[in-house]
Amino acid sequence: MKTEKVESGRNGIQVISRAARVLRSLKEHPDGLSFGQIATNIDLPRSTVQRIVGALQAERLIIANMSGGGVRLGPELAALAEAARFNTAEQCRPVLLELTKATGETSDLSVLRGDKMIFIDQVPGTHRLRTISSVGEAFPLTSTANGRACLAQLPRQDALSRARSEAKRLQVEFDEKTFCNALDKVSELGFAYDLDEHSDGISAIGFAFTDHIGEIHAISVPVPTSRFERQIAVIEAAVVAAAEKVSKVLQKETT
Repeated sequence: MKTEKVESGRNGIQVISRAARVLRSLKEHPDGLSFGQIATNIDLPRSTVQRIVGALQAERLIIANMSGGGVRLGPELAALAEAARFNTAEQCRPVLLELTKATGETSDLSVLRGDKMIFIDQVPGTHRLRTISSVGEAFPLTSTANGRACLAQLPRQDALSRARSEAKRLQVEFDEKTFCNALDKVSELGFAYDLDEHSDGISAIGFAFTDHIGEIHAISVPVPTSRFERQIAVIEAAVVAAAEKVSKVLQKETT
C-alpha cells in the first residue's frame, strides 16, 4: 500500500512536469503548434502529448488554434499570467520607491516578452528634468539596459535567437561576438548599461531577475545623460541594493 502511494505521487509529479513542458513549448510559439511539433520540441511521444493537451484543454489552459490548426495557449492561462504579473509589480513597488528615493531618478519595472521589453510599472524621479515611459510601452532588447540584463539571464542560444530576431525586425547589423562579450560583462557585473544607445540624451543602468513562475523581469534607472556621469556611482550602488532586496522578496514568496 505504501509503495503504491509513492508510485502514484511520482506519476503525478511526472504528469505536472510534462504539462509544464507542453505549456513552455507553446509559450515560445504564440501562433500555435501541432501535436507533432510539440512532441518533437519536448521529446515526448505524440500520444502522450495528445493526452496532456486534452487535459489542459479541459481547463482552458490550451485552446484549438482555429486559424492555422494545432493548439495555442488559452485564455485561462493568460488570466493567471496577468494575475502573476500584477503580483510581481505589487511586490516590486516598494523596491522601486526606495530606488527612486536613493537616486532621485525614475525607476522602471519591465517584463521580457519575446524580443521586446514591456514596461509594467514606474516611479517618476524627483528632478525637473527626468525620464518618463508609459506603462505598456515596448522597448528593444539589445540597446537597452533592462533588455541586455534580461538577455544575460537566458541560455546563450536563446539570447542569440532573440537578438537576431530583433536585428532583423529593426534592420540593423548584428555582430555575434560583440553581443556575446557584452552579455558576459553583464553577467560579471550583475547589471547592464545603456549609454545613449537607445535614445539620444538618455542613459540607464538595469538588472534582471526571474520571478516565482519563471518570467524574467528587469528594474532599470534611466537618467538624462547630462547628469549620468556624476550620478553613476550612486545609481550603481542603489541598483545593487535593489537587486538584493528583490532577491529577498522572491525568496520570501517561495517559502
